[in-house]
Amino acid sequence: MTEKDIRNRITELRIKKDVSEYKMSLDLGHSKGYIQGISSGRTMPSMSEFLAICEYLEVTPQDFFNEENKNPALVSKITDKLQSLDDGDLKLVLDMVERFKK
Repeated sequence: MTEKDIRNRITELRIKKDVSEYKMSLDLGHSKGYIQGISSGRTMPSMSEFLAICEYLEVTPQDFFNEENKNPALVSKITDKLQSLDDGDLKLVLDMVERFKK
């Protein structure tokens, strides 16, 4: 993944979260143009800032880099809920998902 890909992924996930660059910048404790600076390619976040961005966007770093997952925050919430189901219910959910994919 290139720097451009990272910038685009931050933008993609920020839009999915329905938050502006301005609000996200302020919520992360930065000046109002911080996220716009990243999006435009003027700067890149440090590792600690990248982790804060992932937390803000409600994704793990692994989810962030998985470009096939277009809505990692939602998938993560679903996965959390699935973990509490018993085997029978999990099989039912799997059957439903397989039907949706047809």
